Amino acid sequence: MFTSPYPDVEIPDLSIFDYLFGTLDDADTGRVALIDPASGAETAYGALRAQVLAFAGALAARGVGVGDVLGVLCPNVPAFATVFHGILRAGATVTTINSLYTAREIETQLRDAGASWLITVSPLLPQAAAAAAALGIPDERLVVLDGAEGHPNLRELLTEQAPAPEVSFDPASHVAVLPYSSGTTGVPKGVMLSHANLVANVEQCRYAIDLGTEDRVLAVLPFFHIYGMTVLLNLALRQRATLVTMPKFDLVEFLTNIQTHRCSYLFIAPPIAVALAKHPIVDQFDISSVRTVFSGAAPLDAETAIAAGQRIHAIVKQGYGMSELSPVSHAAPADPDAVPKNSVGVLLPNVVCRLVDPETGIDIEPPAEGISRAGELWVQGPNVMLGYLNNAQATAETLDADGFLHTGDIAQVHADGWFTIVDRVKELIKYKGYQIAPAELEALLLSHPKVMDAAVIGVLDDDRQEIPKAFVVAAPDSGLTEDEVMEFVAAEVAPHKRVRRVEFIEVIPKSTAGKILRKDLRAREVVPT
Repeated sequence: MFTSPYPDVEIPDLSIFDYLFGTLDDADTGRVALIDPASGAETAYGALRAQVLAFAGALAARGVGVGDVLGVLCPNVPAFATVFHGILRAGATVTTINSLYTAREIETQLRDAGASWLITVSPLLPQAAAAAAALGIPDERLVVLDGAEGHPNLRELLTEQAPAPEVSFDPASHVAVLPYSSGTTGVPKGVMLSHANLVANVEQCRYAIDLGTEDRVLAVLPFFHIYGMTVLLNLALRQRATLVTMPKFDLVEFLTNIQTHRCSYLFIAPPIAVALAKHPIVDQFDISSVRTVFSGAAPLDAETAIAAGQRIHAIVKQGYGMSELSPVSHAAPADPDAVPKNSVGVLLPNVVCRLVDPETGIDIEPPAEGISRAGELWVQGPNVMLGYLNNAQATAETLDADGFLHTGDIAQVHADGWFTIVDRVKELIKYKGYQIAPAELEALLLSHPKVMDAAVIGVLDDDRQEIPKAFVVAAPDSGLTEDEVMEFVAAEVAPHKRVRRVEFIEVIPKSTAGKILRKDLRAREVVPT
């Protein structure tokens, strides 16, 4: 059993609203919480709290409360904070939806989550409306924040000034958010995270991530993703930092925002680190305000981290987590020399973990010196999810009787207590930090009339980025082409899930139990030297 180098911290028994906004004092209310670079508009903490309460009141006046689930399909704009926390303050549950999702994917998530409302913005209204119509969600429960004829908008709801409701629930058991994750295998599942989970992880992160009141955080990682939700939005709000929102990533806009708003703390995924390390345009901007770059969502190699840090004269470090952990369990300490650049750091306060040999099930002991053998990482702590929504089997496969979450990731630990992630047990593909479940793409491919069988694995492209590759058994004399396969998938899924390579083969290798032998497919990717 491995423990955190930090002492345990007290986790407040509060809702996430009371935890974040209940302690605002006079000095805090005038601080800038959010900046919208598109308009230059600033929202102070006091104003944000008032908006959250007003939105909660408007929802309550329409019957929304404990037991209701609302979908939020919205990019990173200041209104996201109002809506997200307004729903939670009303006692309802939020299921956050990837802004790139197609109508079919939105409908699937809303249906599984049991959502009866959908909140979006006008650029995403076509796919939102199609999904809502398929589920029978009426126009009065399809909120378009920036306005659309026939739908409620944010201004209308806030100006009603309906009082926030009195709500009562147990923070430890009441589901606050339902982000969707593929877990260790399979198609996306609703991850049930309680108010206590969210509060705990922010409180844990406060002691491991050195974000302060004077920091300006560039919020480019999506709030709909648990990384953005907890580490950007909620942690920044708790620390009374300022969030500069970005609806989507564009390198020039990213650098411009840093320069214009003097951003000091960046939370990123590895592809952005690669750009900071290598792209020539970086030198055209003054980003000297940046003091720390924190990478997550996928492993960052040491060479890229070092190159990026040296180029922009900032600390570059990383952490580890997953949706099921709310999401952070490990983070590199504030001291830039405390751990190697390829390390995900040390355990957060109140977290313990085990490394278990996946072949024998035996715990790997701490090494007396150097690095340990590799084992599957199991994590226990107050940030561990309640379980998967309506999926007892998947929950039992991931959460054991002792409360340890089996991450499916292979890690090593150093004698000094820091960890590295070295491999994955799970079959998930991680493309630019996004999780892609092969089973989802395989099911879609099999729906094509010219496809007899299919399998999907992650392979490396020329930039060493993992991408989805499909192995396809085509129907005889069908004339199916690689472009036809890729175009078919692209029309049905979000851009990050698109198949990037296709190879036609005669048969998909499978075990006697019918499982796809992905290791055999991966072996085909090895180029003899």
